[in-house]
Formats: sequence, structure tokens, C-alpha cells
Amino acid sequence: MKYLSMCIVLLFLSSCKTETENLLTNKDDYNKYLASSPSKTTSKYFELWNNKILPDSSQLMSFGIVGGEYNRYFQNTGDIQYLKKAEQVLEKAVNIAAIGQASYYRALARNYISQHRFREAAQLADSARTIKSGVDQTMGLMFDVNMELGNYDVAQKYLDSLKNMNDFAYLIRLSKWNDHKGDLDTTIRFMEKAKEKAEDAKDKGLRLWAYTNLADYYGHAGRIEDSYQHYLKALALDPGNAYAKKGIAWIVFSHEKKADEAMRILDSVTKNYKAPDYYLLKAEIADFMGDDLKSLSNFDTYFKMVRNPAYGDMYNAYNVSLYLDRTDQFDKALKLSRKEVGNRPTPESYSLLAYSHFKKGDKEKALEIVQKHIEGKTFEPAVLVYAAEIYKATGHVEKAQAIKTELFEAVYELGPSSTKSISKL
Repeated sequence: MKYLSMCIVLLFLSSCKTETENLLTNKDDYNKYLASSPSKTTSKYFELWNNKILPDSSQLMSFGIVGGEYNRYFQNTGDIQYLKKAEQVLEKAVNIAAIGQASYYRALARNYISQHRFREAAQLADSARTIKSGVDQTMGLMFDVNMELGNYDVAQKYLDSLKNMNDFAYLIRLSKWNDHKGDLDTTIRFMEKAKEKAEDAKDKGLRLWAYTNLADYYGHAGRIEDSYQHYLKALALDPGNAYAKKGIAWIVFSHEKKADEAMRILDSVTKNYKAPDYYLLKAEIADFMGDDLKSLSNFDTYFKMVRNPAYGDMYNAYNVSLYLDRTDQFDKALKLSRKEVGNRPTPESYSLLAYSHFKKGDKEKALEIVQKHIEGKTFEPAVLVYAAEIYKATGHVEKAQAIKTELFEAVYELGPSSTKSISKL
């Protein structure tokens, strides 16, 4: 009996130790950022330039400044209306510009990228390229667009044309390229160099970009403490930064399994920040908590938001995944995944198309898509989950098992609920 009691005590202590080892976050680190007030969506600077824009206005500088401010408001609030307002202003600037037209082409292209209008963005980037002004910025944009369109060979050529290890813009793209290739160590090394450049320049925007992206990469590499610290660095610069708070919420949820605390963080964010995908994460956390009512409520909020036509194709991929994994609307999934492949023919889009065919019962078509468009072309865990299931169902057991082994190392990225689905592969 003493032996049994001792075993129970040791088991309890071991459990407590493991739980403590997983705890990296501290409420005191981030609580001060959770009570942030709504972001300002006007200023004397904005009003000054906005008032110069009249129905027949041709004041080009006004359009550029106002468009930039609208984009900043979108970044700070997640409210799609500001991205669309920026689009309207920049389209007018493109139409009237005689001097500096390339810069307006690039700005509008980036706006289109944010809206997932990648083919239109590519056309604008090509128009900027013909003007021969701001050549490096245009080459960088061409790289970005071609990566989004899955034209990886073309993207690499543009990247090679930019080579400059002292340039922040080149380093972040070189980092993205190595992430695409699955070389995470090299990805992080170049992103750390980019961070140093941003800090040396004392540029707030570049530092925020570097901190949050590096935090993401650290998370992928299992360096959770480093990830956490860089999200905090971002919040120290910008206390209202929703993305950094979302990153901390993910660490709290996926690494520490503190679903209630993760939900508390996200609830504070969604009071003022309006991006639909935040409600999907809240629904996932509610599922993990076993709170069906809260999960359904957050899904309902998401679907109500994305019905807004202003979002266009921005949430196609999310919607396909929900049709496949949540609502079993396989016909809708197949139709929308075909559209998404047309918009953005990447391995990620093809994985949705393959899994849609799979769910519709066409296993051979699904396998054909995986072999042609996914196999050896991506290292994204969410894509590999679908591929492994298709491999297993079509008798390619060894390939499925190889992916399964990789996926167990990616549970942090996929979320704690993924363990069960991976085990079934």
C-alpha cells in the first residue's frame, strides 16, 4: 500500500513538473497590452490631405498619402472598409499619374495582394516593370506576386536579380524563399539578419515586421520561448498589435494547453479588431474546451462577416476547409477549391482541390492532384495532413507513414486537437 501511494505521489509530481516545464508565458508580461483602446482611424494629418481630394481632384500627392493612411487603418483595425478605400484612392492615382506612376502601380498591386487578387496584382507589377523606375522595388514585388501564384522558378529569378545582403527587403525575401524550400534554419538565419538591419535603422514598421515574422518562424522551429519574446517585443513597440497578441494566444493554447487564457486574450483583441479569421481560432479553442455553444457562436460570427462582398476571395481557402472538415458541404468545397486554384495555383490551393475530390469519393483524382501538384513541392503541415490521408486511402501506406512521422513534429503548428487525426493516419 505504501508502494502504491508513493507511485501515485511520484506520478502527480511528474505531471506537475511536465506542466510547469510547458509554461513559458506570464500574464504580467502581456496583460498591460490587452486593455488597449480602439485604434484611431483619423488624424489632423489625414484630414489635411483628405480634404484636398475633390471629385475632380488631380492632386497626386494627396492620393498617395491618403491611400497610405487608409492602409495603415486597415492594418490597425482589420476593418475591410479601409482596404477598399485605399484601393479606390490608389486606382485614381494610377489613372492620373504622369510622374511617379510606377510607385502607384506598386502600391495598388500590394493592395490587391492583400485582397488575394493576385493575377490583377501581377498585371500591375508588370506595368510598373515597363516604366523602369524604382527597379529594385518592382523586382521585389514581382518576386512576391509570383510566389503567391506558385510560379516559383520565375520568383527565384527575380530574387537572384536583387541580391544584396545589406538590404532588408532582400533578406526578408531570401528568408521567405528558404522557408518555401523547407530550410527553416536558413530561413531563421536570414530573418535574424533582417531584424538587425531594422534595428540599426530604428525603423518602427520594419522592426514590427521583423519581430512578428521571426516569432512565427521560431514557433515553426519549436523555439517557443524565442517566439514568445519576439511577440512581446512587437507589443512593446505597438501595444495594439493584434497579430502579436494572436501569436501569444496561440502559444498559450497550443503549447501550454491553457484554452481559457488563450480565449481571454483573443476576446480582448476582437473587441476592437475585425478580421474574420480570429473568430475561427476562437471557435477552435472553444471546441478544445468542449464548449459547443461558444464554438458555434464564433463560427456564426465568422460566416456573417465573410458574407460581406468586400472580402471577395480573401477567405476562400478558409471556407473550403470549413466545408470539408466542419459542415460536410463537399459540392461547395469542390466548386470553391476550383476557383481558388484558378486564383492562386499553389500546392496549398491544390491540396484543397485534391481533398475535395477525395471527400466526394474520387480517390484516384485526388491522388493524381497530390502527385502532380503537391508531392515534393511544399512542407506545410496542413497540406501534408490531407496528402497523407489520400495516400493511405489509395494504398500508398509508406508515403502516408513518412508524412505521419513529420506531422507529429508539427503538432504545435497544427494545434493540440490535431494529435488524434494524425494518429489515425
